[in-house]
Amino acid sequence: MAVITLVLLLTALLLARFGIEDLGEALTYTGRITGAILVLVAATALLGAAAVVDHWFRNSFPYSGMVALIGTVAALLTNAMLLFQTLKDGDSTVYRVLWSVLTAGSAWAVFAVWRTSVVIPAPKRVAAALVVSSGLALANFGYQYLYQPSQRGAKPLVKMTVGKPVLSQDRREFAVPVDISLENHSDVGFYLLGAEFHAMGERVPLSAKDRLREQWRADAEQWSKFKEKHPLSRREIHQPGELVAAEPWMPAGNWIEAGDAFVTQTLVQLPIDTPYDQLAFYASADFARKDRMGLEQVGLQGYSWTGGKVPQWMRDQKDVDSVIYRGRVHENNAIAKHTMDPRYVTVYWQFGTNGAGVAETITRDGEEDRTLSGAETRALVNRYGLVSAFSGPLERTLWDIKSQR
Repeated sequence: MAVITLVLLLTALLLARFGIEDLGEALTYTGRITGAILVLVAATALLGAAAVVDHWFRNSFPYSGMVALIGTVAALLTNAMLLFQTLKDGDSTVYRVLWSVLTAGSAWAVFAVWRTSVVIPAPKRVAAALVVSSGLALANFGYQYLYQPSQRGAKPLVKMTVGKPVLSQDRREFAVPVDISLENHSDVGFYLLGAEFHAMGERVPLSAKDRLREQWRADAEQWSKFKEKHPLSRREIHQPGELVAAEPWMPAGNWIEAGDAFVTQTLVQLPIDTPYDQLAFYASADFARKDRMGLEQVGLQGYSWTGGKVPQWMRDQKDVDSVIYRGRVHENNAIAKHTMDPRYVTVYWQFGTNGAGVAETITRDGEEDRTLSGAETRALVNRYGLVSAFSGPLERTLWDIKSQR
């Protein structure tokens, strides 16, 4: 009796703690429902503990044995689900051991109470009620922790519009305005992990006659070495583009709500005698879903060229510099919050002669250098709803501007 009561009281204490947190802080509606279910199960386990004492000693309530059995069954099912979740995603050895012990103790408690010849009035109705309630709890658990994290599809859109170039008063320089817009037509909000815009200057001389097939092949082999994309042409001789401008067009850590939009404008300025024949504009952004994670303020962490920590695969890119940002990630439910080690998002805004881009990692503190496997990467993307949006290249010839010299 003492062991059964202890198992039920510990179960009720833990479930009440997690349930109350989820009721007030879970980021999704299903998370709040999970919190309500945990509170309900905690109350059932607490009532079951009182019924166990009455069933063993006083027997003043005729159905105390049945209530004790229901409490132990509810504790067993819930502890088993939480053990499964902790083994699947949790990092805490303490919680793994705790729920293993509580699951084993709950299983033994069910058996021990059942052996006392519990009287169950209308057993078919009671069994049906237990099956239905357990099925609903399992369905909610499965949707919250198994199905929902695997669903993707929603993401914001990044768009660009290139305006009319403007000459300076002395006609020695010109500026090309570029409007960058961010639109979220989905029904969830997103944190912006990183955004970048860059412009590439391209030399594209024309051949006097059709180029040979071997030259096309050489072009195709050349472009595989570069991040930017280039076409093959019979007359155009595309040369590797050079970065002429780059910037983060929206601060890391900002967010966009469902149905919201954001617009900004940037200028790309060049001398009128620039050697480039055309400009190519690119914009991109990386996001995380607000219903999958919380994000503290993302702050500047350092620079790769002044000793800032970057992973090995980034150090191998010797011609690429990085501005490093970092922020604390919070899980979207109380169970993950307590059973997982703290995670941090590290954002690398990269730029070099051949282009610019954004890369991010979400890892435990000190594990930024660890290379994730394909399965770990997919799990990370599903868990936090990581998505990327791209726009470009938008090509703009400079012949009309250069002719005004």
